[in-house]
Amino acid sequence: MEKSIENILGKSDLITMSPLVLAYIGDTVYETYIRDHLIKCNKNKKVNDLHKLAINYVKAKSQADIIHSIEDELTEEEHRIYKRGRNQKSHTSPKNGDIIDYKHATGFEALIGYLYLDKQMDRLRYLVDRSIDFIEK
Repeated sequence: MEKSIENILGKSDLITMSPLVLAYIGDTVYETYIRDHLIKCNKNKKVNDLHKLAINYVKAKSQADIIHSIEDELTEEEHRIYKRGRNQKSHTSPKNGDIIDYKHATGFEALIGYLYLDKQMDRLRYLVDRSIDFIEK
């Protein structure tokens, strides 16, 4: 019988997990929240239009701006996860944007991934909502 990820990851596993792995899952989780939000707010839009809207929330520049806007609200643990993601050497480079924004975005995604895998869903939802508010202001 296969084990689900929620049954095999403890707190120590999450703290020592590669920040790029956290960012990998965080990217998907964040984009899913954004897509859900956009569909709820734009029920009759075409998929291509929804995709164009989503880009404003998920591009590296936006994520870098978001993390800067909420950084003062992060707990010590969250800040440590963000910094580990931001400082991790990546083997990829941004297609559109600069490397500094890309690094901050990676830290943001690592934080989202960490909160998701740690099942801190209320905190995750709060930070995603703050992100949406920031982009939509």
